Amino acid sequence: MALTDEAAAADRDGKLTLLFSLGAMRSLADPAAAVTDARRWSRYVGVVANDAAEVHTFCRTHGIDNDYALRSWDKAGLVQDLYEGIDTPRHVFVGTTAADRRVAIQAGWEYRPIEEAAERAGWDLGDPSVTTGADDGDDGLFARLRRWIRGRLR
Repeated sequence: MALTDEAAAADRDGKLTLLFSLGAMRSLADPAAAVTDARRWSRYVGVVANDAAEVHTFCRTHGIDNDYALRSWDKAGLVQDLYEGIDTPRHVFVGTTAADRRVAIQAGWEYRPIEEAAERAGWDLGDPSVTTGADDGDDGLFARLRRWIRGRLR
């Protein structure tokens, strides 16, 4: 996992690496404002999901600079790779699903549900009927494989 702009992140003096699942980002009323706010107190801020292209599209659409250069790898591998490669004393993963929680804990991260993180940080949540954790790419290997096969058949 490479950092996209190590110099910019090094200028931030936060002792925290903050990582959002794509579903958590989609839950926010203003994802770009939340990232801007989080950069005030975090050294690194990023977004991950099982689908790197989906994260890239979301970040581009919302004007978010992701501190991480994502590879086509599953979220669990990305989160573990980040934990091992980033030297901040604290790593917090903000997610929406039980799968997010498992990934965070297995990789050694603190886990916070988006509702708790948003409340503590003063971020507004968007309309929950529009956003679901299912959009986060957390639906497992079988569902990802099925989508891949369907995409190749079209």
